[in-house]
Amino acid sequence: MIINYLRGKERLLLLEQVQKMKYLFFLLLVILFCSCAPIETEQSYSPYFFVEAASNATATPTPFQPSGHFSLPVSTGLRISAIATATPLPTGIPQSNLPEIITKAQPQIDTSETVNILLLGADSRNGSSFRTDTILIAIIRPKDGQVSLISIPRDLWVNIPTVGMQRINTAYEYGEISDYPGGGAGLLKDTIMFNLGIRLDYTSMVDFDGFRKIVDTIGGIDLPISCPYTDWRLLDPTFDPEEESNWFLFTVGPGIVHMNGDLSLWYARSRKLSNDFDRGRRQQEVIRSIYGQILKSNLIEKIPALYTDLSSTVTSDLLLGDILKLAPLGLHLSNADIRSYYISGDLVTSWITPGGAYVLLPNIELIQKMIETASSKAQKSIGSERIIIEIQNGSSSDGWDVLAAERLNYAGYKTTFNNADNRFHTTSLLYDLTTEQDRTKTARLLAILGLPETALVSVPSLTSKVSYALIVGDDFSICFDPIGLAP
Repeated sequence: MIINYLRGKERLLLLEQVQKMKYLFFLLLVILFCSCAPIETEQSYSPYFFVEAASNATATPTPFQPSGHFSLPVSTGLRISAIATATPLPTGIPQSNLPEIITKAQPQIDTSETVNILLLGADSRNGSSFRTDTILIAIIRPKDGQVSLISIPRDLWVNIPTVGMQRINTAYEYGEISDYPGGGAGLLKDTIMFNLGIRLDYTSMVDFDGFRKIVDTIGGIDLPISCPYTDWRLLDPTFDPEEESNWFLFTVGPGIVHMNGDLSLWYARSRKLSNDFDRGRRQQEVIRSIYGQILKSNLIEKIPALYTDLSSTVTSDLLLGDILKLAPLGLHLSNADIRSYYISGDLVTSWITPGGAYVLLPNIELIQKMIETASSKAQKSIGSERIIIEIQNGSSSDGWDVLAAERLNYAGYKTTFNNADNRFHTTSLLYDLTTEQDRTKTARLLAILGLPETALVSVPSLTSKVSYALIVGDDFSICFDPIGLAP
């Protein structure tokens, strides 16, 4: 090998590059695991909401109906706050007669500086269905050290080449059974190109059983959950899912929740009291947490086990040689460099097909604008320096500093932590330590953090190593919607 002929600093630099490349390799493949989702029975489309349990709610066994619709049991104290919904159906137009809007191929979005990977998840346990009920696109900018993730709902109504208008999650299966060039992956890539205009370079599909293995192998993950989530869960993953008594309502968060493979898989794919929009949000939360765990130095000795798990659970045309080309990404990537985007409720219209299926009609113009933004370079700088925000937890609640950092990372800000002078701060404060005191920048920060203008404190500093300092107080609202936060 070439490395054997190198000496001194040159050899050390190459070894460091290889190590960082390993982290990138795992980042990409771990993202695939987070895409896993089961094949589920058809259900009506429901609005995007967070399910939040009352403070006195408990997780107790509750009758479960796997194939039916759900109502919220009064005894659990659940309350729902809608944060986004699909565009209402136009009034005066019969739902079954709404025109099929996709009639021609969309113009291709310029992704000349990106590598685009289609990430698919399917339940391969029964072996009879190839429906990809979770679809993510990873847009990678190797030169800039940035990754954008786009969640695509499985019920998106699209024109599948050689098939016609159908749900996007059926394209892979059609491609497999019709011997389409490139099989299921080929047809799905062409479907996305035709309807959304984005080129896809590689495809990877995973089995969600392997997801449990990978999370357990790395010792679990510490997931920052800002908005509490409640849904049905099996008492034990080995129990019969068709038996009603095997299910109970389970709530996680808010706070930092340590999850093993089974719990993180449940959090990433459950949707009985939620929907695909919200599930896409939770999947991306898990992706970020796994990446953070992967970067911890004590995982190096677990690399052989990770490779073993990956090789048996991933079907991909992304080869090691392809990953080597992406090595520069591993030099600077942090959670602040992972941008999250969603084909969410404001980009689609809910509709009932003539056959009675509940689907989502895409607003192609708005979706393409979102993809163009996701493909572009995110601006990181303030003047010549990167914005860094120091967070101090002055509240009485453990982990709120991490939850605040998560929100800022979604918006592209790099964060650090420090101890507060005490844990009895009732009011949150944002200290502007920059010399220019730019109110445009602080206004955006206050909006992202959900803080009033009165929370801003101007303290210009010529020596501060950070741009801002946030003191998290007891009044800090930890629950937030990540849609629209990406820079």
